[in-house]
Amino acid sequence: MAAPAGPPSRKGSLAPPAAALLLGEPQPSHAVRVAVREARGLKGSKSDTPVTVVHAEFNGVLLGESSKVDVLPDGTAEYNFTTSFEYSPDGPNSLDSIAQSPVLLTVTEVLPKEKRQKEEKTVPLGQAVVDLLPLLQGQCSFKVLAPLYAVPTSPLESLPPEAKCGLEVTVCVQEPLLSATQLSNGNLLSVTLEAAYSVPEAFVPTGPLQNYMACLQVPAVGEREFPLLFKNGVPKLGGEKEPLPRPKKWPLGNIMAPGALSIPSSFIVGGPYEDEDGELNRREDREFRIQSESVKKRIVWDMERRCYLDPAAVLVLQNRIAECCYWPVEVCRMPVVSSSKGKNSKTDKGDDDGQIFFHGVAYVNMVPLLYPGVKQIRGAFRVFAYKDSEVFEKTKNQHSVFQDLKPQISLIKEGQWVPGIGSPLSRAVPSRIQREDKEKITKDKESGRKQYVEAGTFLVMEIKLEKALVPKRLPEELTRRVKEMIPPRPPLPRRTAGAKKAVEDYHNQITSIAVTILSEYHELFGKQLPDRGAINHQTLEEQKCQLNFELNSSGKYFAFKEQLKYVVVKIVREKYLKTTAFESLEQFQAFLSELYVYLVDQMHVALNQVLSEEAAAPTPPSCTTDEQLWLFAREAQVSKDYKLASLYHQQRVARDQHNIQYWLDYGAFCLLLEETIKAQECFREALRLDPHHVQSLLLCGIVAVTLQRYEEAEIFFEDASCLEPSSVVVWTLSGLFYELQNNNIRAEMAFREANKLLQAQLAMERSIPEAAEGEGRKKQISAQCGRPLNPCPEASLPEEVEDSAASVVPEEDATAQQNRKPKNKEAAPKAPPPVSGLSRPPCTIFMKTVEFLMKVNAIQFVHMALAHELLSLQGGPSCDYYLALAQTYLLKEDFSKSEECLREAIRLDYVNPNVWAQKGHLCYLKGDLAEAKGCYERTVSFVVDAAEMHFVYLRLGSIYLEEKEYGMAKQTYLLACRNSASCLTWLGVGIACYRLGEMAEAEDALAEANALNNNNAEVWAYLALVCLQVSGQLATSALSLIQWGGFCLQLIGLSGKNRLRTVFREKLRHSDSTRSTSLFVITYHVFPSGVLVELCYNMSLC
Repeated sequence: MAAPAGPPSRKGSLAPPAAALLLGEPQPSHAVRVAVREARGLKGSKSDTPVTVVHAEFNGVLLGESSKVDVLPDGTAEYNFTTSFEYSPDGPNSLDSIAQSPVLLTVTEVLPKEKRQKEEKTVPLGQAVVDLLPLLQGQCSFKVLAPLYAVPTSPLESLPPEAKCGLEVTVCVQEPLLSATQLSNGNLLSVTLEAAYSVPEAFVPTGPLQNYMACLQVPAVGEREFPLLFKNGVPKLGGEKEPLPRPKKWPLGNIMAPGALSIPSSFIVGGPYEDEDGELNRREDREFRIQSESVKKRIVWDMERRCYLDPAAVLVLQNRIAECCYWPVEVCRMPVVSSSKGKNSKTDKGDDDGQIFFHGVAYVNMVPLLYPGVKQIRGAFRVFAYKDSEVFEKTKNQHSVFQDLKPQISLIKEGQWVPGIGSPLSRAVPSRIQREDKEKITKDKESGRKQYVEAGTFLVMEIKLEKALVPKRLPEELTRRVKEMIPPRPPLPRRTAGAKKAVEDYHNQITSIAVTILSEYHELFGKQLPDRGAINHQTLEEQKCQLNFELNSSGKYFAFKEQLKYVVVKIVREKYLKTTAFESLEQFQAFLSELYVYLVDQMHVALNQVLSEEAAAPTPPSCTTDEQLWLFAREAQVSKDYKLASLYHQQRVARDQHNIQYWLDYGAFCLLLEETIKAQECFREALRLDPHHVQSLLLCGIVAVTLQRYEEAEIFFEDASCLEPSSVVVWTLSGLFYELQNNNIRAEMAFREANKLLQAQLAMERSIPEAAEGEGRKKQISAQCGRPLNPCPEASLPEEVEDSAASVVPEEDATAQQNRKPKNKEAAPKAPPPVSGLSRPPCTIFMKTVEFLMKVNAIQFVHMALAHELLSLQGGPSCDYYLALAQTYLLKEDFSKSEECLREAIRLDYVNPNVWAQKGHLCYLKGDLAEAKGCYERTVSFVVDAAEMHFVYLRLGSIYLEEKEYGMAKQTYLLACRNSASCLTWLGVGIACYRLGEMAEAEDALAEANALNNNNAEVWAYLALVCLQVSGQLATSALSLIQWGGFCLQLIGLSGKNRLRTVFREKLRHSDSTRSTSLFVITYHVFPSGVLVELCYNMSLC
């Protein structure tokens, strides 16, 4: 039997005995008992009821053999065979041996003796393996039905697939192999080496048998390293892809049944390249991966090695990964030693024995294992030529692992090598070919290292842990922490003060009694009053006496007193707070007088409410919607009227306090004003409404970072990533936060997840147009098959394109495009315009995040994301980068830097309408109206609209009004009204129409503006001007002036006295002195304070 792989000096767990003793853990010896109860589905070679025995083997040592048992006709055999081996941390059967070596059970048929035969012949029927891993998971016993795999040429091969052939095995120990500390803090590391793809041509020779090996060192406690050696790789010439899923194999070389090499319930499942953790997982590597894994030569292992890590070794593993993120995985080829060579043979012992060829190394990035909750990494890793200096620079390893294992791996003989079933290179070759290959050994050794890079060789492997090195918080815990920071606000109970409630009850009782007395009056005297309602005093007194008699005689008067008694007592207690007895009679009489007066007064109040009660008019619905209020707030914000913008945001919140978006918009506005505390209150209120709202969590995290509350911010970002793990923005913001905390490992994890998600989204977006293009091509081909060919297809192309483009033009842009369309078709340019970057989505995670951050005014994080964007780009900054940077400078009113950024953005993409719109805003704020006008006109002329055309139209229209181009101003404002109507857009239309003398249209436009916002003083002023222009009588003009006069006070406060002076000058210019005097008088009566009187008097003298 072959010895198991691994160094001979390796014993026990990764922790040395001294370290284990320091932990206070005992070092006992445990007996692991293996009991084989029965076998099922057996069949002999000579008969159906053969005589069989079971051999048990563990770690290369034969444990025992059962007695001979006859197989029953139903294929079962009762063995009741029990054996055991001693486990000891310091002995050969350590925890590592239990982790990576199964119990091997071989069922052998004992043939009957023939004549003149001294010994019995045995024929192996099948083998079964029992995985002892449950013993390392805390179990003391387990029972399993191990499948029995047929040995080649065994009669069990002829059994049908549905036949269940196996051994019933029970494994038990008296005490757990691991203590509670080891079980909770220890870990199990398993490494699966799948294959090496695209190996060099000379790597798979046609000469003598070769052993293809790979090795990875696992750090242990102290300075020791534990190697995980993978031997006996199977070379394949390619031609087909490896099947998926396929089972993983044991690292054993002494198994006769090929099926027994498979580890039970352990498979290689593969997956998309984009989800892998290694290299060659980008879209451009896909074709190379597919070709390498299906066509080119490869070496296949599909082998899994396990290693138990005690608590001390787990800490060492974490520290080693943190110190050096790359671990070397060495690969090589080594010739198999011929079994015919003797120990003392010197003539046949050539230089190839024990020498390493094609020594390469792959660098595996182990940092993902330090990500919270990550248990495994799997991917493809490029193989490079092994050079000591490069390996030491990247991995801090001073020498090759194969140097330490060379005495062990050089003893591998031909009989101990298992090339694989049906390997195309497993046949022996003539000695002449061996001699020829022997001459090439030196040459291959020199050139083999370089061929890895030329061939593009890569390893596909998986490193898996049973438990994550860094535990991840559960979503339940994160939700609980968020609720602790932001507890849900209970609804406030509607409580009325005691005294107020007592008075209200008294009013209700008075009203009830009054209604009852009125009913009695109607029954006695009827509802119709004589002489048109006029009743003399004598008749009224008679009716009063008769009514009192009826109330007293019927007992209703006494009932009324009892009805009022309770509410009066309540008023005494709640209103006057009198609950004790009076000290004197005078005090009692004074209190009664005071109480009587108060009750009579309140009775009159209640009766007046009943008698004067009219049907209340229903509250008219608001003319403005919530979307319009948001637009008004944006207009005020752009105009830097932050007080008015805040008022609009507050109105939205007051309308619906349970709308999360309203709170977020208000909070983003507060961030713009750097009112961080108020923004935090808004975001937390939104999160209080929905603790699982991801955007609210992100904004709470951003505000927490601004306030330097980093622990709270970490909770918010981590909870957001748990709730929406498929969001690029969430992972990117988390990465920016962790980088701010100098947590480079978690920052790398977050950026890596964001990049992976973005690549998947971009791939999906690309696949949709490709599929649609393929369908369209098929339809076009089928359509062309049924119609005659066009002899001159180029002639009809421009008109078809022009018609199709016109069909999708919006209604409001049709007129503008007709004006811009050249009248002569020959003068029209035939070359298509450059494609703007506007239609392309952000192609990096940082620009996608900047797009979100700019909307919420998180400028601090915007600069962090832009800095990463600047470092991550290969060909320099993009147009979107400069545009976002210009916007941040514009918010700070740093016009010079903003202009520099916009200049670079225009150089990169001069047909981007957003860039020209931003440049127009810059020039507008600088006061360069001529330049702003040109930029705005260029923005409007593009086929694709800019992001915020509303403000482009508003400012362009104001420039037209300033330059007295009233017709263009009217058209521009109408475009704004069609896209998103507001008070300012209709006001612009009204002013333009007023200046053009179109008074009817001006009045209609101003009426629309007044309906959207009746608090705009300028609207009322121009309405008055329109009324004064239209009406020829002073009374009508005066009436209109009085209607808007009250709003002129607001005009002074909001817009200053200059606009009011303009309005009055406009009126005085079209009126005579008599009307001016009348205007003065009317103004005096409307504003008696005298402020406007003096103003009007001074203006009348102008």
